[in-house]
Amino acid sequence: MSRVGTDVPLEAGEPATGDPGAAPDRPVRSWSQRRVLVWGGLFALVALPLVVAAVALRRPPWYPALDMAMTELRLRDVGTRHTPLIGLPGRIGPRLEEQGSHPGPLSFYLLAPVYRLFGSSAWAMLVGAVTLNLVAIGSALAIAVRRGGARLGVGVAAVLLLLLAGYGPALLTQPWNPYIPLLWWVVLLLAVWAVTCGDVAVLPVAVFAATLCSQTHVSYLGLVAVVGVVAIAGAVVAWRRAPSGSPERRTVVRWSAVSLAMALVLWLPPLVDQVVHDPGNMRAIADHLATPSEPPLGQVRAVKLVLLHLDIPAFLFGDASWAGALPDPAADPRGSVIPGAVMLAVWALAWLVAVRLRHRALMRLHLVVAVGLVASVVSTSRIFGKDWYYLTLWAWGVAALLVLAIGWTAVAFLLDRAGPDRRPRMTRAVTVGLGGLVAVASLVLAVGAVRADPPDSHLSTTLAAVLPDTLSALERGEGPATGRDGRYLVFFSDTMYFGSQAYGIVDELERKGFDAGMPELFHVPVTRHRVVNPDDATAAIVIANGKNVERLRNIPGTVEVAFVDPRDADGKAEYDRVRDALVEELEGDGLDDLVPHVDGNLYALAIDPRASQSALRKVSRLLELGAPTAVFVAPPDVAV
Repeated sequence: MSRVGTDVPLEAGEPATGDPGAAPDRPVRSWSQRRVLVWGGLFALVALPLVVAAVALRRPPWYPALDMAMTELRLRDVGTRHTPLIGLPGRIGPRLEEQGSHPGPLSFYLLAPVYRLFGSSAWAMLVGAVTLNLVAIGSALAIAVRRGGARLGVGVAAVLLLLLAGYGPALLTQPWNPYIPLLWWVVLLLAVWAVTCGDVAVLPVAVFAATLCSQTHVSYLGLVAVVGVVAIAGAVVAWRRAPSGSPERRTVVRWSAVSLAMALVLWLPPLVDQVVHDPGNMRAIADHLATPSEPPLGQVRAVKLVLLHLDIPAFLFGDASWAGALPDPAADPRGSVIPGAVMLAVWALAWLVAVRLRHRALMRLHLVVAVGLVASVVSTSRIFGKDWYYLTLWAWGVAALLVLAIGWTAVAFLLDRAGPDRRPRMTRAVTVGLGGLVAVASLVLAVGAVRADPPDSHLSTTLAAVLPDTLSALERGEGPATGRDGRYLVFFSDTMYFGSQAYGIVDELERKGFDAGMPELFHVPVTRHRVVNPDDATAAIVIANGKNVERLRNIPGTVEVAFVDPRDADGKAEYDRVRDALVEELEGDGLDDLVPHVDGNLYALAIDPRASQSALRKVSRLLELGAPTAVFVAPPDVAV
């Protein structure tokens, strides 16, 4: 096989220089202007679907619940004496009262300025999430154009649109902590690749992306640690290769120092939390990881999950069941590993071709992909308990770079086989053709984004129905309420969502200027300064649903101030049919002890590992349909 320099040139008309990021023999200013234009055009195309989705989500009004409400509470705290030092609560720790949180607050700090700029509304929080993803898109494209010009920029734009199509606007417009790092994980992998190519100026980008990922969700800690070692190794190699005392070596030292300083500053809040609290959140995370309460998934299950995430056609066109069913979080990942195994074999062959071509940049990209795959298996094997779909969504980022590496290798191989006179024309044809596909994909996704739905719309719809009457009742002084002068204790009697909407009530009351909080038991979810004890409360606000509504109506001293049944006649009929079928299935499976959960604690049934896939799908449908919901104002010591 012949060789065209060390690396195949990436721009039409560029010489083979051995460095895919080397500028052609033309004025630097002209090339800089061209790079900016290329970056700007690609950014506009990839960003378009998310911008359209953000506009579409402006109406109707959205009411956050559970984690979304907890996130908004913390965004309000940024810049106050209650500025968060740690992340959102997670499945960390043995009990709710000892619940740990994800490592750090960086996502809150980044979301807060946009949140306030757009009016501190619930929608503004969605705009903040979109903005973070737009910055990630811009960063990924900047690395690509910096290293490889227009052709690599178009390739990265294509894989970013692949991820946008697979994840969909539902995930990439949400400020939920498992979703925020999804595109930043891709930025991290690209930045690490750039560093391994000797571009140490990108090292601060890698540090920032690594910090955002690992602080926002604990599932990234192991991944970031593994790929971080590769980045450090790349910087060390660059330093060793530079002559002693040379400007190149000083450049490596300078960017390394900037990166270290950035890491120290970004990790200062969690460190402060660890110092001022006993045991501190870092200690809680360490204890949880060292002594898990449930057995880990293990290597066999981890390999299967990673292979499922290499099934690119299913990611784009399947029913999402392979990833844990995005619309059905109760379901387990399932499907065939054969498509993923085939994709893995094709990638391995592409790596061999890159080695044969002696294409250094490509070989290093394949190396980063390999490290990402190994890290994915190791990290997935350490998941404790149920393998919720959101715990491995980052695996699609590795899959996207795997596709990029295969595609780039194929183009490099074809250019290597072509004659010198044909290479510029082939390069232009590839760039223009792929650019056309990017433009078409952008428009198709933008059209689909018009129908974007806000997070947990069924919970929001119910809150939208009961909150206006609840607020009016508090203003009027219904029951023991005393308007805005009162202090309100919010809790729940929930048969469906383990109190998700109660957090939404706290969030909305605070937005409207009321002093509201929850009992001591919930001090981690709502933050310590929002704890309200019964002795200090003016009144209790209780949200109840299902059979608990009638029970609350019969408690002396309670005043019902709002009620809604989100189901129409057809919905009620469907609910009864699905409920009866669920009970019959549980009894047939010998799970009689779970039958009371159907009417008493549906979410507990949704997370029980003994329930079959068929039963879990029925549970998911019942949760979507909803149940009769009422809000009561009661004495603060009411027993529910």
